[in-house]
Amino acid sequence: MEIQIRKASSNEWLSLQAIGRQTFQETFADSNTEENMAKYLEEGFAEDKLIKELNNPGSEFYFALNADQVIGYLKLNYGQAQTELNDNQSLEIERIYVLKSYQGKNIGQLLFNKALEIAQEAKVDYIWLGVWEENHRAVQFYQKNGFLPFDKHIFRLGEEEQTDILMKRYLSDNQSILASNQFGA
Repeated sequence: MEIQIRKASSNEWLSLQAIGRQTFQETFADSNTEENMAKYLEEGFAEDKLIKELNNPGSEFYFALNADQVIGYLKLNYGQAQTELNDNQSLEIERIYVLKSYQGKNIGQLLFNKALEIAQEAKVDYIWLGVWEENHRAVQFYQKNGFLPFDKHIFRLGEEEQTDILMKRYLSDNQSILASNQFGA
């Protein structure tokens, strides 16, 4: 299996919508009500929202492909496009999702490695993200990749408020040591 990672173009909103809805459904349907899932999938992956995101100069999407089939994706945000911190010295990983049938095959790691490569090229101080506290597999993945918790925020899924753990990873070893001491790691 040869996986390719490539930047999504601004006219690929249909492919983004399809992979976004399918991976979100596969990941969270068992833990949420049908009504809340339907509402989020409709609003979160609406055509106009995706087109706006794809055309935002502060955001980038990358597709993971297996023989031209989109099997996962990554969304990155810089500066004011970030969902919270809006720090010009950081890069937000807003989304890494992989089809269930491809999980456990290193695709998420390939997408993360692409994000790390982009962050290093951009010379940012750190990368950060929010991950649902109940998504234990994702929390472990990010911890394994050097992320430490630094805060929490509320994520709305339909009518329900859920808690995301905010995590960050410094790109310099010195900052990572300071952060791990701060968090008692």
